[in-house]
Amino acid sequence: MTEQFSVGEMITAKVAAYDRTRDPLLTISGPGLGKIPKGEIIRISPSRVPRLIGKRGSMIKTIESSTGCRLIIGQNGLVVCLGSPEGVFLARKVIKLVEEEAHTADLTQRVQMLLTTQGGT
Repeated sequence: MTEQFSVGEMITAKVAAYDRTRDPLLTISGPGLGKIPKGEIIRISPSRVPRLIGKRGSMIKTIESSTGCRLIIGQNGLVVCLGSPEGVFLARKVIKLVEEEAHTADLTQRVQMLLTTQGGT
């Protein structure tokens, strides 16, 4: 692995095998897995990840289409945001709104309103 990656680089990986007696075995083989060349990291609570994704990916699709950014969401609560500086700034605001108000009703409408008032398409 040290031939492919340096310390401090970001990767997306999948747990291939896990045994309580030793470390998990990770794989980077597969679609969407491997080195992440650039992007800004946004940390959220892992319990908020399902709300950020939304039903059938609706929330994440709304954020990506309105900001022009690509979001990579980890189950550990790390979100990598790839896009223009303006898009990343807006995506960060929306992600923080989702994290803070994940438990409230009508969150999708508030997210859409924020995206339209802040210059999203």
